Amino acid sequence: MDATTPGFRPLYQQVHDLLVSRIVAGEWKPGDVLPPEPSLARSFKVSQGTVRKALAALEQRNLVVRRQGKGTYVATHTPQRALFHFFHLVGDDGARALPSHRLLGVATGPAAAGEQRALGLRAGAAVTRLKRLRLLGARVAIVERIAVPRALFPGLDEDPNALPNELYRHYEIIYGVTVARAVERLKAVAASAAEARALGLGPGAPLLEIDRIAYALDGRAVEWRRSRCDTRAHHYLSEIV
Repeated sequence: MDATTPGFRPLYQQVHDLLVSRIVAGEWKPGDVLPPEPSLARSFKVSQGTVRKALAALEQRNLVVRRQGKGTYVATHTPQRALFHFFHLVGDDGARALPSHRLLGVATGPAAAGEQRALGLRAGAAVTRLKRLRLLGARVAIVERIAVPRALFPGLDEDPNALPNELYRHYEIIYGVTVARAVERLKAVAASAAEARALGLGPGAPLLEIDRIAYALDGRAVEWRRSRCDTRAHHYLSEIV
């Protein structure tokens, strides 16, 4: 069996996995249109219906976008996608908006034990750490700490002023790393003195901590992000369908 032929699992799942592997390998980049269904069916030696089912599974994972009459495209990280897929703080009035950011610092060093566990790194591996404030409207609402493997994102710390608000799009465009999914853990925490000052709160004020590990298309953990949020005017929205 060669690399283009599905194996001994459900055919649509095999086609799904092979399509993902080709995207990971860079055969199709974010924004590229995939070959039409008949062409993919011939390539994988399966029915067109099997290809259609595989593409539907990719669409459900937000890895492709299907446009009526135009074809199927590899998904890209856009502000709209970030707003509805990866950012879940919503105003108490129902308003949704992406936060802007104010970078406080970028540094590189050996991964601490927690970073090794979260990112699956060996001892001694280097990470790049970012600390920033995120603003909703004119008000600072989030204190955010981010750690990423330096090996995946070399030079991320070299020009901090060039780092954009939407980091996932930056990872994708500059480094070819697409964040495909994220796992979040939420809990209530007390604000440290520094966090309280940044957020205009009293020391020990309650915050919502969102502990997120982001994963690339190939399943690697590529970012550990801890966001401590002032929810006096916002809440975390999770839609279950």
